[in-house]
Amino acid sequence: MSFYRGMTCTNVTLAGADGAPITAYVAKPEGPGPFPGVVLIHHLPGWSELYIETTRRFAHHGYMAICANLYQREGGGSDGNPDDVAAKVRADGGVSDAQMVGDTAAAVAWMRAQPNHNGKVGLIGSCSGGRHAFIYGCQRTDVDAICEQWGGGVVMAPADLNDKKPVAPIDMTATLSAPLLGLFGNDDRAPSPEQVDQHEAALKQHGKNYEFHRYDGAGHGFFYWHRPLYRPEQAMDGWNKIWAFFGKHLTK
Repeated sequence: MSFYRGMTCTNVTLAGADGAPITAYVAKPEGPGPFPGVVLIHHLPGWSELYIETTRRFAHHGYMAICANLYQREGGGSDGNPDDVAAKVRADGGVSDAQMVGDTAAAVAWMRAQPNHNGKVGLIGSCSGGRHAFIYGCQRTDVDAICEQWGGGVVMAPADLNDKKPVAPIDMTATLSAPLLGLFGNDDRAPSPEQVDQHEAALKQHGKNYEFHRYDGAGHGFFYWHRPLYRPEQAMDGWNKIWAFFGKHLTK
């Protein structure tokens, strides 16, 4: 795969859950393709610079990439302050799992409709986005590979369930429809190593195609270059795992 491609980047409008218009950021490599696709699901800090830059990183590596703004309805338009919007969403208990699935399905459908797409779509998300990526793969069958980065809340206590999160993702494991890559820090508490063990046990129980990688000296958000949480050695190894995983499932 070629690197250091030119690319085009723009915003597009999708018809999300219940037909609501949502904005998505797109990065496409130059050239005729066909290119594999990656759909990014952002974390609770929102449709932020980190995720916009990561979308471009995938284009740099030869993928068409799209990241939809899951907080559009909460005032998170292209001119909204992601920190303010995230604070509102957090106070409201996040977005509903059902709405997330509908919005993400719109991004997947957009990708599959592109004329220079190779027919394969990967899904990736971190923290709440990792949880959401796992849920999507358990409820839909239109993605070919999923990367879950430290998905917090895959394992949930019954007391934590509510109208927005009615089912614990771990209880959906039997219907996971695509290979799963999981990346976790052993110093994390959301998910804790014990919760990752439970997550892995459920995947084994149901005979799922998965690989988990756990990193010593890394906690929550160890990929986040703009925060003290960043652990460059572990993050770079994690990126290599992502390129190998998506390369195997999306480019061949």
